[in-house]
Amino acid sequence: MNTHLRRAFLAATFLASTGVSAQAQEEISVTLVNGHPPVFLWVKHLTETYIPAVNKALEGSGYTIAWSEAYGGTLAAVGGELEALEDGLAEVGVVPTVFEPTALPLQNVSYFTPFSTPDPRLVLETVNALHESVPGMVDSWERYDVEYLGGGFALDNYLLMTNFPVESIDDLSGRRIAAPGPAVNWLEGTGAVGVAGNLTTYYNDIQTGVFDGVIVFPTAAAPAKLQEVAPHITITDFGAQYAGSVVANKPWFDEQPEAVQAALREGAKAYTEAYLQEQNSRVEAALAGMQENGGTLTTLSDEEKARWAAALPQIADTWAKAAEADNLPASEVLDAYIGALKEAGAPLPRDWSQR
Repeated sequence: MNTHLRRAFLAATFLASTGVSAQAQEEISVTLVNGHPPVFLWVKHLTETYIPAVNKALEGSGYTIAWSEAYGGTLAAVGGELEALEDGLAEVGVVPTVFEPTALPLQNVSYFTPFSTPDPRLVLETVNALHESVPGMVDSWERYDVEYLGGGFALDNYLLMTNFPVESIDDLSGRRIAAPGPAVNWLEGTGAVGVAGNLTTYYNDIQTGVFDGVIVFPTAAAPAKLQEVAPHITITDFGAQYAGSVVANKPWFDEQPEAVQAALREGAKAYTEAYLQEQNSRVEAALAGMQENGGTLTTLSDEEKARWAAALPQIADTWAKAAEADNLPASEVLDAYIGALKEAGAPLPRDWSQR
């Protein structure tokens, strides 16, 4: 046997013994998008969990993915992810639904039911279940040529950070407080002036006097070092919030082989679980770290929390009516969401399903 034949024979024998097909695998290019930088947990786990989980699920399928990661505004600004996916500029991404209250009102149900539950896992699992039980949840994504992949992230229990002390809602009168998207509604009836904002600008805006404080959550406040400009940290128990979903451009997704579709969904499950586990371990560390670096932590009394919740207008009902005018089943979503929280024993200073 000559040298070339011997090499070919040995290669074929090796491939047969290891079960590896000699046929070349098909490589699929995927751009993965989110507007926030990797310092934030939901972006970090795209790199650390989602991509590896999808790659692992594809092993032996005959397909591989060449990933391009587009974070921190390199492809889409915060709040621009849905448009980037709809336009096909990216194939897969995490859309922060909190910045899409008009386009995706149903996914924002938790933001219109504040003071509900501080448990991110309960919120995330409840909203994911609604995607399975209420057809309108998935339909709302498909309006924008986007495929819901079955995973996402919820933000830890929101609190208030200010450059002045807060002992009651009376202390908020006339103060400019920034909040993300629909969370601005949590300030109605308190005397504060609510201003829409996001994490990428909070520090500078407080430092320069644009805002007097922000509504934020611990695991984002700590890496952003917000205690340096807003040292008064008040535990208000606004609650954990559903804030983003793992999705894909639907026309592209529909063209993919079943193995690739299944792998993208499997990756979303792994991403969600890994995110929740690390989030749980980081919340207490975030609060402790902010106190160690200049922050002062106080807890609003139960009486003031109840007073704050009661002072708010019926924002859930207003939200539901607006969404239903757009032919979306918001009342069904609201009742199912609050019902699930009640069944789980969540504390509800105000029952937003009573309207």
